Amino acid sequence: MTTPNEPVTLRRLFLFFIPMGISVLLINLSHVIINGTLARSDNPEIILAGYALGMSLLVVTERPAVLLRQTCSALVRDRISFRAVRSVSFYVFGSALVFGGLVAYTPLGHWIFGGAYGADRLVEREAVHTFYALMFLSVFSGLRCLYQGIIIYKMRTRWLTIGMIFRLAGMFLLSQYFLHVGVTSAMQGSIIFVFGMVIEASISWLEATKLLKAMPEKMENCEIVKPKQVLGFYNPLLYSSLIVVWILPIMNALLGTTDRGTLAIASFAVAGSLMNLILGFFTYFHQIALLFVKSDPAIVRKFTLMLGFIPPLLLLLMAFTPIGSWMFLHVLGVKDELLHACIHALRGFFPFVLIFPWLDTLNGIVMAHGETKLMFGSQIGNAIVTAITIVLLVLLLPHWNGVLGSFAQSAGLIAELISLVWLFRRNHRSVN
Repeated sequence: MTTPNEPVTLRRLFLFFIPMGISVLLINLSHVIINGTLARSDNPEIILAGYALGMSLLVVTERPAVLLRQTCSALVRDRISFRAVRSVSFYVFGSALVFGGLVAYTPLGHWIFGGAYGADRLVEREAVHTFYALMFLSVFSGLRCLYQGIIIYKMRTRWLTIGMIFRLAGMFLLSQYFLHVGVTSAMQGSIIFVFGMVIEASISWLEATKLLKAMPEKMENCEIVKPKQVLGFYNPLLYSSLIVVWILPIMNALLGTTDRGTLAIASFAVAGSLMNLILGFFTYFHQIALLFVKSDPAIVRKFTLMLGFIPPLLLLLMAFTPIGSWMFLHVLGVKDELLHACIHALRGFFPFVLIFPWLDTLNGIVMAHGETKLMFGSQIGNAIVTAITIVLLVLLLPHWNGVLGSFAQSAGLIAELISLVWLFRRNHRSVN
């Protein structure tokens, strides 16, 4: 199982998909470990809110690096094309380091968290401290994604799971050390995160290097030879992502203006981590579509129908049965008022989880056709609807805490799916 050119079967799709799904599940479990560690501090609301604000800003710098995974798996077919993608990655890593350093070591960080976000002095300090470590996160995350693109194309997805197992083990051990010495700062959460990412990036690099050595220097049917050609695929993904990633910081800033701002931010962050844990296994539908939809679209559709309804069923169990309360209390260490706010916020994510598999599959189809510009339009729709929704909810229902954020994100994703379906159909009607 080395290339996507062999006949497609459901067994082959499952063997390709399951290791990736497990790796994402473990990624989200790693966030649960961090939130669970910080929740056991003496001031969990302040530290969790500070970490959540830092992480929401990190999304802005990490997202361009994460896009290297799809770019590499879609474009790299020989060593020349890999060098072209790698050249683009150097600019991405450099930009991330500069931005992170400005947030951590200049007044910019205090202006963002204290001014733009409106966080109080204690939460602002914790958020700035997270960037002492998080400024390096995007580099290691990008290296991981760059090399995982090769691993995915070569159908060696078990190495994604292997890398995550080692990452999770390292993060768990470090979290236990911090629990032993005492959790006093949100920066400890960011240190755990970066430590795990270094481990995963190292394992991805080791495996991908072996695969690269076995690839030809130049394939006749591969047209990618220069970074400029890579940018034609990468830039629309980047621009659309940069629009959406600013939504989470904006939502956290608006949630901070509600009746119980710190509680709203903390509950939205913790509920989001559990939602991502539920959804985590099912976030690689786009890779199935990207690699297989042109050779056998019917089996891709069948595969998505078989798995697409599982995430919303899992969320219903978590949000509307005692299982969710047990998870928040015993796994995340959340209790009392924060626990009730987290349950309510989790319920607001149901529409998000219901439609995500179908949107992710459609995104993969769009990438397979090289029409990444369509994703720019659909994510603009997401950003506009999310922003309008969160503003209206904060004004009308300021006492609803974190559920305002989950409702707004769900509304934005619905708008993105509707927009992308319309754009894709319009584009293909004009082609035909």
